[in-house]
Amino acid sequence: MLNTPPAVPSTPSVHAEGVSNDEFRAAMSRLAAGVVLVTAHEPALDPEGPGGEDVGMTATAFVSVSLDPPLVLVSLREGSRMDDLLDEQPLWGVSVLSESQRHIAGRFAMKGRISDRLLFEDIPYVRGEAAGAPLVGGALATLECRTEQRVTAGDHTLVVGRVLTASVPSADGGPLVHFKGRYRQLG
Repeated sequence: MLNTPPAVPSTPSVHAEGVSNDEFRAAMSRLAAGVVLVTAHEPALDPEGPGGEDVGMTATAFVSVSLDPPLVLVSLREGSRMDDLLDEQPLWGVSVLSESQRHIAGRFAMKGRISDRLLFEDIPYVRGEAAGAPLVGGALATLECRTEQRVTAGDHTLVVGRVLTASVPSADGGPLVHFKGRYRQLG
């Protein structure tokens, strides 16, 4: 007969400060956040091969940092494809999604998703002149940025970008908002 230890009930991960991952996640889900699509163009590995690939990710941790100079900050999961790409490629774009673009946010937030090339296939976009990144058609605002600074913060990288261009291509509709774990509309 094997001598097995008694089963230990699973407990939520608690940090030294006493806040569990679940408690922190629940508290932060009560903070409404705008939803953006962060994009970049990954250059081709072979200069004589295909022209590289567009990459995108949905983000809710995006804020304005400074007016002079114009700076923004996005938080990326450390080791994610976008984190790795922006570590090598300093130019990127941001599309502030409208309430009618929930499907775009969901598409680029999927885990284990198909290739980004297929995700961009039926989404209208223009290629930014300064960064070369896709900027989504119908977005409330678009920005093109160049990375100024990268800061490791826990399991994320904070990327501070200098805004190279900013435009407001669409004034129609309200913003897409993330609150309590879901995409929502204002009002």
